[in-house]
Amino acid sequence: MAEVTTQQLAQLMIGVARAQLAVIDSIENSKAGFKFTHVRPTLETASRIRSNHAETLADFPSRLLLQMISRNAPDLDRVTRDLEVLVSGRPAAAGGTPAADSLDMTT
Repeated sequence: MAEVTTQQLAQLMIGVARAQLAVIDSIENSKAGFKFTHVRPTLETASRIRSNHAETLADFPSRLLLQMISRNAPDLDRVTRDLEVLVSGRPAAAGGTPAADSLDMTT
């Protein structure tokens, strides 16, 4: 089996997030307000975006989908860099704060 690169994994994660967003949008079309009343708070909990914990690989897909919901499509290069940092175990930026273009939307 071929080894999957970080960029390929990032492309796959963006594709999955787009598919999830399509389902959320279809529900939003039949029930206005669903996305921001029900989905967003649940995703914020799943991503632990409001906690003071360091971002983990397990939180990353939820954070990616949150970014897609907010109409700021994630950049492939940024997603690739974030994945590389998470997989390597290196801190995101000095001082434990996320990089300026990170998917962390708490700042």
